[in-house]
Amino acid sequence: MTKEQVAQRIYELSHITGEFLLRSGQISNEYFDKYLFEAEPVVLNEIAKIMSGLIPEGTEVLAGLEMGGIPVVTAISMNTGMKAAFVRKKAKEYGTCKLAEGAGVEGKKVLIVEDVVTTGGAIIDGVRELRKKGAEIDTVVCVIQRSEKATEILAKEGLTLIPAFTMEYIKEQVNEK
Repeated sequence: MTKEQVAQRIYELSHITGEFLLRSGQISNEYFDKYLFEAEPVVLNEIAKIMSGLIPEGTEVLAGLEMGGIPVVTAISMNTGMKAAFVRKKAKEYGTCKLAEGAGVEGKKVLIVEDVVTTGGAIIDGVRELRKKGAEIDTVVCVIQRSEKATEILAKEGLTLIPAFTMEYIKEQVNEK
């Protein structure tokens, strides 16, 4: 599939309209239900191929944020052979009590993998906790960047955001503005 075809499939599978409260607190009249495209193995694999080309040189560990970043990071890991960590919203309170499961992040150059980014609030929370654990993080890749302001918000935290797709690009592929 071409990037344009992947964008069209993402839209077809997951674009819904109505009134939606976003994590950022904003209300939107449209929503990309990421789990609908993440549940489609062919589309998820094509997304992973595209995102594999966005990984900065020197990256040692891919870290997917709970919950939507987990299937995406797993697919990218399978496409690249790179180790993956699965980052919880908060460390579990039993067993190993870990914040990040899978590959270790301590002292490693870690790339954050997320699905849809509006303001980056969940990313900032995750990055702050991972940095406390010794992870070196300066870049985030995402499937869809909903809002341009996420770039500047994340930059204030020393993070560069690299989207595979923007909301605008996806809509252009289906002739919607």
